[in-house]
Amino acid sequence: MINEISILTTLAVVHLVALASPGPDFALVVQAAGKHGRKAGLAIALGISLAILLHAVFAITGVSVLIQQLPALGVALKVAGGCYLLYLGIGALKTVPGRLRQGDGPLLKGSADSLNIKQATIKGFVTNLLNPKALVFFLSLLTSLVPTQMSMAGKGAAIGILWGLSFAWFALLSYLLTGKRMQQKLQGIAVWIDALCGTVFTLVGGIILGSVLMATIG
Repeated sequence: MINEISILTTLAVVHLVALASPGPDFALVVQAAGKHGRKAGLAIALGISLAILLHAVFAITGVSVLIQQLPALGVALKVAGGCYLLYLGIGALKTVPGRLRQGDGPLLKGSADSLNIKQATIKGFVTNLLNPKALVFFLSLLTSLVPTQMSMAGKGAAIGILWGLSFAWFALLSYLLTGKRMQQKLQGIAVWIDALCGTVFTLVGGIILGSVLMATIG
């Protein structure tokens, strides 16, 4: 008999450890919350968690396996993900020199650099959805921890846990980063946050595209 509670507990612990590991999602929340405030950070958190929900559904239903069995589709996903991360990275980095020369003050609401809720949600969703590592992670996580004979209720609970923990973690991170005192500190170093996050996005995107290129010519 399958101990579903034990399986779900293990799944939650492993997922929390993965969430706490810095990566593109983490960097995106830090950048958005520090630069645009709590609402933008929470919207990014919602977008990321919705993409994780979709990844979990894909893994449970076998769609992820189908994607991996279609090499062209897998390559297209990696290229799209790598290009999108490069786009985010270069977009953040190219503003840094000018802001350093002019001085980096707090961003004003309604400025051209503002990020509305819809844009932030979409940005979080696309960033996670197009991350090929996320596809592989959730496929391996769910196939290794969730047995095929697990009940539909158990599988549904697994999907719910992955989504709920993801949103709760990134929402908490956004909340902590947007306290009044913390926000003042982050606004003072916003240009450096952009520089760091832009570097992370650019490096990860470049690594992904580099791996595709090496696999193609190898």
